[in-house]
Amino acid sequence: MSFRHLVRLLSQHETQYSLLQSLKSMEATLSRPPLSFFRRTPPLRLLFTLSLPPLLLASRRLLVSSCAQGSDGGRFVARPSSELRRGISETSANTSRGEDEKLISLRQIFSRPDVAIDAYIVPSQDAHQSEFIAECFMRRAYLTGFTGSAGTAVVTKDKAAFWTDGRYFLQAEKELSRDWTLMRSGTPGVPTTTEWLNYILPPGAQIGIDPFLFSFDAAEELKQEISKKNHQLILLKEFNLVDEIWKESRPEPPNKPTRVHDIKYAGADVASKLSYLRSQLSENGCTAIVVSMLDEVAWLLNMRGSDVPHSPVFYGYLVVGLDQATLFIDTRKVTKEVLTHLTSVGVQLKPYHSILAEVESLALKGTKLWLDSSSVNAAIVSVFRSACERYSTELNNNSSNQNIHYGGPDAVYKVSPVALAKAVKNNAEIEGMKNAHLRDAAALAEFWCWLEKEIENNVTLTEVDVADKLLEFRQKQDFFIETSFDTISGYGANGAIIHYSPTPEDCSLVESKNLFLLDSGGQYVDGTTDITRTVHFGEPSKWQQECFTRVLQGHIAIDEAVFPERTPGFVLDVLARSSLWKVGLDYRHGTGHGVGAALNVHEGPQSISFRFGNLTALQKGMVVSNEPGYYEDNSFGIRIENLLLVKEANVPNAYGGIEYLGFEKLTFVPIQTKLVELSLLSPGEIKWLNDYHAQVWEKVSPLLHGEALDWLWKNTRPILS
Repeated sequence: MSFRHLVRLLSQHETQYSLLQSLKSMEATLSRPPLSFFRRTPPLRLLFTLSLPPLLLASRRLLVSSCAQGSDGGRFVARPSSELRRGISETSANTSRGEDEKLISLRQIFSRPDVAIDAYIVPSQDAHQSEFIAECFMRRAYLTGFTGSAGTAVVTKDKAAFWTDGRYFLQAEKELSRDWTLMRSGTPGVPTTTEWLNYILPPGAQIGIDPFLFSFDAAEELKQEISKKNHQLILLKEFNLVDEIWKESRPEPPNKPTRVHDIKYAGADVASKLSYLRSQLSENGCTAIVVSMLDEVAWLLNMRGSDVPHSPVFYGYLVVGLDQATLFIDTRKVTKEVLTHLTSVGVQLKPYHSILAEVESLALKGTKLWLDSSSVNAAIVSVFRSACERYSTELNNNSSNQNIHYGGPDAVYKVSPVALAKAVKNNAEIEGMKNAHLRDAAALAEFWCWLEKEIENNVTLTEVDVADKLLEFRQKQDFFIETSFDTISGYGANGAIIHYSPTPEDCSLVESKNLFLLDSGGQYVDGTTDITRTVHFGEPSKWQQECFTRVLQGHIAIDEAVFPERTPGFVLDVLARSSLWKVGLDYRHGTGHGVGAALNVHEGPQSISFRFGNLTALQKGMVVSNEPGYYEDNSFGIRIENLLLVKEANVPNAYGGIEYLGFEKLTFVPIQTKLVELSLLSPGEIKWLNDYHAQVWEKVSPLLHGEALDWLWKNTRPILS
């Protein structure tokens, strides 16, 4: 196929979808690897210019161009997938209404002398790379209107594009205005943020970021990629451009009090945790470390807070040296009890916003500073590096300066030792997680009993009504604090939106004609829960039963997995997908994530995912989710999720003298057997389901009475093969 023929072929198509399909059909004719090969590499590292043959490279450039402008010179805009499939022609974003006022205001700042940029990138994170963030830091949501937890907005002087992953495609289509181009990350032919910027901006452009919102690694990678077109990365750390247009309407930073996390739940005191951390500093030739991840700070200090929705953490940095530790926090949050708790272990307090000044002073003192460049923000690292350079200059110019410490400061870039220590739960944390899950299971049994009865009686209920009622049942349980994430209550087509969050203004009724997916969790004083169940209150179709059963088979395969120690989670991911793959099905998310103990519901460094870049081995004491699924756009969604504890497996051999690991269930809530197509299950899989339900009855029934107890009995009866 000649290049001229390719251009003629692509020009016949009016939509981005058609372009993608054309590229997809061409992959089979190429002698080099298809686009799917390169999508396995992290987005910023896709070096297409070094890897793709000229023919496909040309077609990719055409596609990037099509993402930047339509056939009439206008922008492509966010549209439903169904519209793309119908091949409806694109219309300009400004034909129906004027440009977004927020975009106008933001672009006006670009030309200010103290800014002087051509593009601005707005990520979803706060200064601590948090998944859930305080309302005052929800800058990307304010700017774009997209309320999902993951996504990146890029604004130039005349274009606005938004990237998100497959979990949020449908949600983004609904929430983005027509001023935004939706970039479906991971879809064949869709450019990355840097590829897009490198194409649409003239060489030598200035691209601005708030360095507090990017990890140092992310900022460096971004800098490297845009340098290919001689673009310059501008670190605007004095102010955030979105804050400049948000102005007085921006919410105030949180200032609720923190609390001590009792030793009976923490399992280890602060002194022993700091002692471990200091031993790690010594072993790695460091004299101090900056801990910036909020859950790491909370875990180290046995403290909890309520600054962030769904996570019991507080905003703060912790600097730990060989003989001292300093917490940088808004002191209004520190109660007398917390102050006594911190003082007893030698932790000093300093204002939250003085962290950069502290980092500068550490360089002046010649500190060997441990920095986790994957999580510590670029503002902190850049300030420390600049201070180190000044230190070197002063040393050369004035060797008699008494304030200069010989030996020189330096940065050691390594993954935080706190992350892994936190992920491996001790006995007290494990006990708390088990107890929290049993109380949570009791609340869910009472809830499902109530909901089934309401549906049978034809009571009108929306997805929001259902989520609110579930919260009421959880609130009755001892030690309940709040939900661990926004409840995903999705009926029918909404269940296919992987991270769907209903609102009173835009939600569906929950009825008996389609599947209902409910993904929810709770934060308790002693543990964190996360569970998904999919049910049908009427008669499911054969297709729905088959899909559900194949998802269940994947769930069982993960639950029963036995694997040698030092096995990373991605090795197990194929087990969850195998049954779906046999009939050409799959899902666009990982199979499992780590879970904190009375901390973040999504915790690293462990995971079970098709993204094989994470080489963290699963270890005894880690908690992971097991949540395969299947989703049909505009139809239904299926997901089955339990939490699992990694434990030593009871195996008869120990080949190579190594230990073998497996899983122990933490979640005990019935799986609806009406949705199971028994003919697809093996005898072993049927036994697994019956054994699981026997465990559910044994563990949860003592916590129930009345109708809820009857419901549990009915829904844990064994099925016959």
